[in-house]
Amino acid sequence: MAGRRIDVLDIREMIRRFRLGEADRAIAQDLGAARNTVAKYHEWARQQGFLDGPELPPPGVIEDRLAAAPRPPLAGPDSTVEPYREFVAQKRAEGVELRAVLGLLRERGFAGSYSALRRFVRRLEKKPPETFLRVETPPGQEAQVDFGYVGELFDSVARRLRKAWVFVMTLSFSRHQYAEIVFDQRVETWVALHVRAFEGFGGVVKRVVLDNLRAGIVKAVLHDAEAQRSYRELAEAYGFLIAPCRPRTPRHKGKVESGVRFVKRNGLAGREFRDSNEANEHLARWVREVAGVRDHGTTHEAPLTRFEAERPHLAPLPSRRYEVTVWKQAKLHPDCHVVFESAYYSGPHRLVGETLWLRALPGRVEIFHEYVLVATHPRAHRRGQWSTHSDHLPPEKLQGLLPEPVELRTRARLMGDSVSELIERLLGERPLDRLRSAQGILGLARRFGAERLDAACRRALAFDEVRYHTVKTILKKGLDLESVSEPAAPLPKTSIFARPASDFLPTNSN
Repeated sequence: MAGRRIDVLDIREMIRRFRLGEADRAIAQDLGAARNTVAKYHEWARQQGFLDGPELPPPGVIEDRLAAAPRPPLAGPDSTVEPYREFVAQKRAEGVELRAVLGLLRERGFAGSYSALRRFVRRLEKKPPETFLRVETPPGQEAQVDFGYVGELFDSVARRLRKAWVFVMTLSFSRHQYAEIVFDQRVETWVALHVRAFEGFGGVVKRVVLDNLRAGIVKAVLHDAEAQRSYRELAEAYGFLIAPCRPRTPRHKGKVESGVRFVKRNGLAGREFRDSNEANEHLARWVREVAGVRDHGTTHEAPLTRFEAERPHLAPLPSRRYEVTVWKQAKLHPDCHVVFESAYYSGPHRLVGETLWLRALPGRVEIFHEYVLVATHPRAHRRGQWSTHSDHLPPEKLQGLLPEPVELRTRARLMGDSVSELIERLLGERPLDRLRSAQGILGLARRFGAERLDAACRRALAFDEVRYHTVKTILKKGLDLESVSEPAAPLPKTSIFARPASDFLPTNSN
């Protein structure tokens, strides 16, 4: 039967009793150790000379001898690999893998198993335990952020169950937290959460530490140009530094790692919520009334108490509330539009095929080409919405793309000032609809050319004859080729009667 684990005090007691001549069996029974174990230590003590002399070795000698031993006395029988120790150590130092080392040992007469070799190498290459230093940051210096998945919650806006995550920002000095549940990890959401967290704290830290493994948004912030640009603009506006963790080192972000677990296991676990709004209301109360007043396991102070000392060290918020901004790259398609969030925004036709930068704010979308603003649109409020500036479209492609009055006015301007003026007057007449007349006048350019049409419209305007038939007649008779003279002054209007009406009316005479 295997005995209990032996420590240095047990070994000293064994040696004392070995010197008194007690039997190994009795010592094993008293210490609760295996008899074979006691026998191995008896032999080891004899070899070390601890059984000779008038008294026990002084303190520290036994420990030094144990540390200097080629293997612990309790290692059991020698490994079958022990005769090849130096060879195996050399090959492992050269980077030879275990299977290859086994093959080389077989060539030298080794008959042991692969498992024996693996156990031997594990002891041979045993690494000292890794140690870490706990770093405490000064007040106002740092915050750590992360996401944690919390299951499904009802989204009162989408009216359905959705996957939900909790965002947690923890102040490294005080351990005070901001926590909020959201339904996505988009860049826009990520930026807005930072804004609300800083507003909740009433100030800004000098740097924000973020993980780079779990949350997809954090990966994007580190490696995606669009997310980087959005997050960096936020950092510039608030004046904090972005400090990513080293890969696979979550201990560098342990405060928020433990904070996320605490929120999930204490703040949310075992509770049911009607929707995300109720969950977030509960979280806000829980942070103030439970998490904020607990005796923190590391600082041994309440986070809210330490936060009162940290608050004066936070940098002030911007004078104007930050507008959540999202940057995105998009190609200008042949239809002269880029796509953003399933809506369409026009850009100058000369840039078709170019990749442009879009800067989306709550109320507008700005389009940049090589850092130059080339277009601004109101932000769409629904999927499939189009926003088009007519001057972004190539003139030769305008026909049929714009609403008809806009299209007609645009075509008229391209044909000349007189055409444009006549069409403007024609379309401005109310209540009659002059679209067909305007279409007919512009269509005359296909037969007579834009230059003659402009001259004909100039003549028609001079005689105040804004009609399709007038313009067509002028062109057919070639009157547009003649100079326009001032029309004769109209005759003054007179009565149709030669004599005044009073001559025909009876008069009263006495």
